[in-house]
Amino acid sequence: MATVAREDGVHSQERKPRGCEHYDRGCLLKAPCCDKLYTCRLCHDNNEDHQLDRFKVKEVQCINCEKIQHAQQTCEDCSTLFGEYYCSICHLFDKDKKQYHCENCGICRIGPKEDFFHCLKCNLCLAMNLQGKHKCIENVSRQNCPICLEDIHTSRVVAHVLPCGHLLHKTCYEEMLKEGYRCPLCMHSALDMTRYWRQLDVEVAQTPMPSEYQNMTVEILCNDCNGRSTVQFHILGMKCEICDSYNTARAGECRVSLD
Repeated sequence: MATVAREDGVHSQERKPRGCEHYDRGCLLKAPCCDKLYTCRLCHDNNEDHQLDRFKVKEVQCINCEKIQHAQQTCEDCSTLFGEYYCSICHLFDKDKKQYHCENCGICRIGPKEDFFHCLKCNLCLAMNLQGKHKCIENVSRQNCPICLEDIHTSRVVAHVLPCGHLLHKTCYEEMLKEGYRCPLCMHSALDMTRYWRQLDVEVAQTPMPSEYQNMTVEILCNDCNGRSTVQFHILGMKCEICDSYNTARAGECRVSLD
């Protein structure tokens, strides 16, 4: 830590910039894999051909006095606070974001803790308003995001739970909605489409098919309820008779009714 003189003659400590684009912290991690110093595991992984195991970190270097020491929250020499929040398991240093360490997830999550619960089947911390109101898929968070193909469980990007139970990064979900409305894994509607289906009802009613198609029917498979039904063919969409969804696909050839 450098000492500089102010105009009034009083000496003060010049502190170095804290952290990186990922975290606000006052130390560098000493990577146990290569003995190099990096602000965080993400900075390490972006610059090396291997990954840093956060759980094996034993030492850190103070950004001010530069002393290498055992991983802890405060510098043992100059008392620099390495992080308002510190987890001795993950070795996560950061400003206070109401983080908590989830033993079942095995990593730290952004809280507050009382706003989340850990679903044992999904193996993921979810918002309390989803308790008993989401579809469970075993170990769903251990799958990569189907949009960007990157990890969800340890990602710093919030996960969005679809009605079908599959997960996407929230940012990927928002981008997906610009192009479509269906889960890329199972084709189930990714949000409540009821209002749009009612609008489509009106459009279908106001758009009669040409006479040669008016008696044409087709078997459809609904992506939302997985039911099959035979309905009248329409170019704008074919409505499931079971759940009223237009998220359907043809499951057979068109047929002309003789009735």
